Amino acid sequence: MKHVHPEFSFQSRELDGQIEGTLGDPPNKKNYDMMVGALVSEYASGGGLDDVNMMAFALVDRIRFLDPKGLMREAADYEDGDPARVFAMAECSGDDGKAMYEAMTANYPELARQAIITAFLFKNQGRWDDDDQSLEQLGRDDDGDDHDEDDGPASDDFTGLFDEGERDDR
Repeated sequence: MKHVHPEFSFQSRELDGQIEGTLGDPPNKKNYDMMVGALVSEYASGGGLDDVNMMAFALVDRIRFLDPKGLMREAADYEDGDPARVFAMAECSGDDGKAMYEAMTANYPELARQAIITAFLFKNQGRWDDDDQSLEQLGRDDDGDDHDEDDGPASDDFTGLFDEGERDDR
């Protein structure tokens, strides 16, 4: 299993939640299709929200990944990366998909890079391992002994700084 940047794993989980929330319970494919259609139309026209998950949501059903191994390498860094390299690793089908992909990559290159990788990770969850960064997990092995040996009571010199009655104005 390959580890990905924690922000990409977070965005992928968020995308999963948005898709599930849009489908509803019981799933309503008609609402889902309307939502995706509206997002695709908006992004294809050059507009759309400045949001990684909304962009990934619009991409997820129309995108095809040409270089999965390359996308996994790109998923190691959330902030930095070459958008053009990522753009060459995927494509969208259909006239509206192609128009959306071209507009996204031209108008929002950094965001589109992140959205493409997020959509890839969402659709390929078996290829990567999600590091649990929750507070519960981070505190699991913490036995509370994070104290330095030098941490003792504050010295008189330090506490005197805050005692206005004995302030020395030199």
